[in-house]
Amino acid sequence: MCCNERMIDREIVLESEGVRLEPLHSRHLSQIARVGNDPALWELTYGANPFTNDADTTRWFADATCTQNTLAFAIFDLHTGEIAGSTRYLDIQPVNRKLEIGYTFLGRRFWRTHVNTECKYLLFTYAFETWGAQRVQLKGEAINVRSRNAMERIGATYEGTLRSFRVKPDTGEIRDTSFYSVIAPEWPRVKAMLEGRIRGSRATG
Repeated sequence: MCCNERMIDREIVLESEGVRLEPLHSRHLSQIARVGNDPALWELTYGANPFTNDADTTRWFADATCTQNTLAFAIFDLHTGEIAGSTRYLDIQPVNRKLEIGYTFLGRRFWRTHVNTECKYLLFTYAFETWGAQRVQLKGEAINVRSRNAMERIGATYEGTLRSFRVKPDTGEIRDTSFYSVIAPEWPRVKAMLEGRIRGSRATG
């Protein structure tokens, strides 16, 4: 069935050798909050740390699980069995055959490991090969070089930076936002690159 005839299966579990993505559930919340309550994760992001207290954590969970056209995941590192962070499909548009991957955060100990590569590989594979996407978008704050480098490492194409795109809610700072994407004709090349990186990580790990 073509993606313009249905929404994404909200019960999907995506798994590779090193990572499992489970639809976000309340049972995941306490561990995700522990991983996410680290100021270093939020220094250059659009939003503030959502895990500093129980009320903010509850609001984050409600936003992640109740927002229309969004599917949030808990990210498990299968090497340790631990929750490494969270990510989402958002702005899911079946008619336009596109969606965005975003709201991704990983605990610092998982930065520059296999986790982000395998996570994005699973999300891209499902989007393009099962759901039938033509475009998968990613975006990040223009000043967040670490995040932008991560998008480029997974094969996304830089499309440009929109100036004064949004206002940071906690500080009122006006932010520029950089956009990246992978489109369907590029997916075979990006897939091969990601699979090579995953094989290399396993060989050296």
